[in-house]
Amino acid sequence: MAVKVPRSGPRAVIRALDDTVRYIANIPKIVVAFLLIAAIVNLLVGVFLRYIMIPVTDWLDVDSIPFTWVEEVGEMLLAWLTLIGAAIGVRERSHFTLRVLSFSPARQALVDKVHYTLVAIMGAIASWYGIQLCVLNHTLVTPGLSINLSLLYASAAVGGALLVVYALSMIVNPPPQTEGPH
Repeated sequence: MAVKVPRSGPRAVIRALDDTVRYIANIPKIVVAFLLIAAIVNLLVGVFLRYIMIPVTDWLDVDSIPFTWVEEVGEMLLAWLTLIGAAIGVRERSHFTLRVLSFSPARQALVDKVHYTLVAIMGAIASWYGIQLCVLNHTLVTPGLSINLSLLYASAAVGGALLVVYALSMIVNPPPQTEGPH
């Protein structure tokens, strides 16, 4: 006999909240996937313009197509990819770990909490200075595309804030301890 789950009530609310949290938690991964695809396309366009279009425009004796914007776009994409990806790596525990000392599970949990506290502090510092750089450079633009430089420095603010959130989540709700590499 199947158990009926009520469509309203506490269980439905908890399930809806759980689905919402899971959706929100995947947003940085979706953003990084988009940024990675955009970076690949940007690099391919840069290679095409440099190695195919320059010889073609030279052969046709016409003005070459400017492609200085490729470097600017690539720099911004790389900054956002790196800083959001670093935060995701903290949450997924995919950063390199070298365990030289062996501790009891309770002591290792304490070491992990100290570690994630330090990561959260570094994330807060990165976020703070990223915000300061955004404010300081809000009037400056890139030379090729005239993109506001605050967009570049906002990557440090957002990546740092994500580092804080993910590190605190690892302190509050640590994953189970594993013996081997994780």
